Amino acid sequence: MAKRIGVLTGGGDCPGLNPAIRGVVLRAAQAGMECVGLREGWKGMMSGVHVPLTPHSVKDLVGKGGTVLGTSRTNPFKKEQGVEKVLETFKNLRLDALVAMGGEDTLGVACRLYQERQFPVVGVPKTMDNDLSATDYTFGFDSAVTVAMDAAARLKDTGLSHGRVMVLEVMGRHAGWVALFTGIAAAADYVCVPERPIDVDDMVAKVQAAHAAFGTSLVVASEAIDLPGESSASQDGLDDFGHHILKERGVAKCLEALLEKKTGIETRSAVIGHIQRGGAPTLFDRILGTRVGVRAAELVIEGRFGNMVALKGDSAVPVSLAEATADLKIIPSHWLALLDTVTEKTGERAAAVV
Repeated sequence: MAKRIGVLTGGGDCPGLNPAIRGVVLRAAQAGMECVGLREGWKGMMSGVHVPLTPHSVKDLVGKGGTVLGTSRTNPFKKEQGVEKVLETFKNLRLDALVAMGGEDTLGVACRLYQERQFPVVGVPKTMDNDLSATDYTFGFDSAVTVAMDAAARLKDTGLSHGRVMVLEVMGRHAGWVALFTGIAAAADYVCVPERPIDVDDMVAKVQAAHAAFGTSLVVASEAIDLPGESSASQDGLDDFGHHILKERGVAKCLEALLEKKTGIETRSAVIGHIQRGGAPTLFDRILGTRVGVRAAELVIEGRFGNMVALKGDSAVPVSLAEATADLKIIPSHWLALLDTVTEKTGERAAAVV
């Protein structure tokens, strides 16, 4: 049985990582195992920079946002001698197993190490985008949507005061789950997601109808949508995993200008960006992070490497890293149908007066 476990957090930070770290450490300690935290994700596994993780040091992490281990978007397969450095650190720190917490990229590295080097690794799914395959939900998502939903409600208040159309841009690199859930929960009038093109005429019609009926209107948009008449590619370069860096694309501003021109109604926009990543995790993410952390330690105890802990219904179960990272989980048609139902312009709604 493993005696010494390494823990790392890679990719973007999000609420729930600290509870997950705590879960691993507490369950490992219960089994008489020691934990070591690698700093800044796979970067720490290459450099060997680490910190001790004890039940005492993680005691109060359950309610803290971010990650105490730090994180980075480092890919050892793209660095000179990167994989060899990872293996060397593993040996030098006398590790018996590694728990890697992250999304498709962090766990994609873990999967390759397991497949190509028989590396003893267990994955924990983390992404506020909720786009990781093979699990129902990832921690970080509920917290992000809760923040975005609050922002949407505040925008509707000020929009009503001034009789404006309001546009809220939320995160979501390849999948529109954050925009979808925010839009449904905040009663948005139109939601722009990367899973389907924007129907400009439909958006304008719904915005005008809602503004006429209620004195304001709300559009929620994912940061990664294809803008009408423009390329979706970022001009800010690529990261270690080949993804465009989505920085200052101006999705909200473009929609603001488009809607004001098409509707003739004064329009304002807001981008909450990394605010969605910070702050204390919600109850759901505290519990989910704790559960998957504990289960990850149990998979190490059982020697079930090459797996990720997935939430299936109400159970935390192992699934292979290969399955978990094979495809992105994008919004399926039945969710888009639900979105269309709650944003459908009806005669009764258009005629409503407040």
